[in-house]
Amino acid sequence: MTSAHHLPAGKAASGPYAVDVTPESAGWDHSSLRVLELAPGGTHLFTAGDSEWIVTSLSGGCAVTVGDDFGRDEFELRGRASVFSGASDFVYVPRDATATLTSADGGRFALTGARCSRRLPARHGPAESVPVELRGTGNCSRMVRNFGAAGVFECDKLIAVEVITPGGNWSSYPPHKHDENRPGEESELEEIYYFEIADHEGTPGLGYQRVSPSGHGSGTDVLAEVRGGDVVLIPDGWHGPSIAAPGHDMYYLNVMAGPGEDRAWLICDHPDHAWIRDTWPSQPVDPRLTRTTQ
Repeated sequence: MTSAHHLPAGKAASGPYAVDVTPESAGWDHSSLRVLELAPGGTHLFTAGDSEWIVTSLSGGCAVTVGDDFGRDEFELRGRASVFSGASDFVYVPRDATATLTSADGGRFALTGARCSRRLPARHGPAESVPVELRGTGNCSRMVRNFGAAGVFECDKLIAVEVITPGGNWSSYPPHKHDENRPGEESELEEIYYFEIADHEGTPGLGYQRVSPSGHGSGTDVLAEVRGGDVVLIPDGWHGPSIAAPGHDMYYLNVMAGPGEDRAWLICDHPDHAWIRDTWPSQPVDPRLTRTTQ
């Protein structure tokens, strides 16, 4: 099954970005993602425009300078060796600002964005403050790093988290949705999945992503084999599972934003699969996660 919502590595590239998903290119209103690759000594300047951004490392570190009519802030983004080595620190860039990234040793950086109306100050978020959640048990075990989650780090609209799924496990499971505004029960959020898959002894990895129509929105329907650098766009629908092939740990970065007045991640489980949560208390968390660097 092919879908315009699955963008294999390179398909969403534009200019200096290996991935450049904008509201216009995605056909929606709020969420954005850019992946920037900087060579050693490289510099990149971008304008925030009408969106707020969180800059985080996929690999390597950089200096981030944020400037606007109100002044100039300089931050050091220590970064990390890879997305599988632990959480990264990050920098918040407010709307209507410019930001310059400079990397002495080179690296790859994710710019997660959301259109917003409120202007918040530029800030640095340390890796040590990122809440790490072990979600699910058994072969549904995964690790969630809630660096830009609602209720964790203040933004106007942007929600961003990252997930590590050990090889052979399922995450984003049970399938769930957030495509309706139901106060206190469900948020309306567009979502971007960006994938990286760990090699095994030099062999590139793969995984699978499913999105099925929920009866709301455009009827998004995706069954995709995903590899490192792939993107899946989810304007609506039940999404999950995200399946990691045995021997290949899966990473994905989630970027979410929507029209709701409250910045909240409220989901509805698929009624045919919600029962799986009841089995979790009787199973241990996958021990590979308890040993994983957070």
